[in-house]
Amino acid sequence: MDIAALIAWLVTAGGGFVMLGTWIAKGGTREPGSSRFSPGLVFGHFALAAVGLVLWIVYLVAGGAVLAWIAFALLVPVALLGFTMLARWIPGRRARTASAPDGKTAPEQHFPVVVVGAHGLVAVATVVLVLLAALGLGS
Repeated sequence: MDIAALIAWLVTAGGGFVMLGTWIAKGGTREPGSSRFSPGLVFGHFALAAVGLVLWIVYLVAGGAVLAWIAFALLVPVALLGFTMLARWIPGRRARTASAPDGKTAPEQHFPVVVVGAHGLVAVATVVLVLLAALGLGS
């Protein structure tokens, strides 16, 4: 269960990196007001997920149930921030055919839909696997 959680977390991170790179490349940090995502939201989600992943790796190497529970606890705000971004992304995606007043598309509207969907689904699997591993199931 522990290794499955790690693999799921790494796959989730891969999709997250694709979206983060796209968001930055399309002006997410350079053009204030062009995005429905604030830099704090994006980088907060990224930072908490990265810290949790590092703790999970330390847990795998060193052991200790406390580390597993801390990693899981970090996933809760990560998931909430992720759902917040999804909730802000969906209306823009639906209205993508109507361009913004200045003719520009929000940076997050360049995310591949497949990556967004896969990132979300594997993220949910990651949370479940981390919880099950922290509970000691499947070990």
